[in-house]
Amino acid sequence: MNIAEKIKEARTVLGITQEKAAEELLVSRQTVSSWENGRSLPDIVSVIKMSELYHLSLDELLKGDKEMIKKIEKDSRLAKIQKSFFKVAFVSVIAYAVIMLLHLFFDGNSVIDFIYGATPGTLLGLNFLFTMISFNKLESNE
Repeated sequence: MNIAEKIKEARTVLGITQEKAAEELLVSRQTVSSWENGRSLPDIVSVIKMSELYHLSLDELLKGDKEMIKKIEKDSRLAKIQKSFFKVAFVSVIAYAVIMLLHLFFDGNSVIDFIYGATPGTLLGLNFLFTMISFNKLESNE
C-alpha cells in the first residue's frame, strides 16, 4: 500500500474530512486530495504532521512506498545544496566587500583597480558554475 492509500484510509477511518485535515496540516483541501489520489507527494514536514493527526507512526506511513522514499531523499539532497549555495553566496559577498575596501584604500593602484573591476563578473560566474554543477549532481542522483 502506498502513502496515498494509507493517508486516505487513515483519514476516513477517523472520520476527518479533507477540509479538516487540510486545516490541521496547514495546506489546501486540493493539496490533501492530490496526496490521497497520488497526483503529488507530501513533503516530510507534512508527513510528520499527518503521522500525528492520523495517529500513525512514520514507519507505518512510509514503509513500502519507494516513490515517497525517493522524494524524501531528493528533498534532503536539495536542502543540502541550498545550504551550500547560501554559504558560497555569503563568502562571495564577503570577498567582494574586502575587494571594495582594498579599492577604497588603494585608489589608483592599477592591480587593485583591475581586481575590483573583474571581481563582480568572476564571482557571478563562479556562483553560476557552482549552481549548475550542484543541480546537475542532484538530477543525476535520481
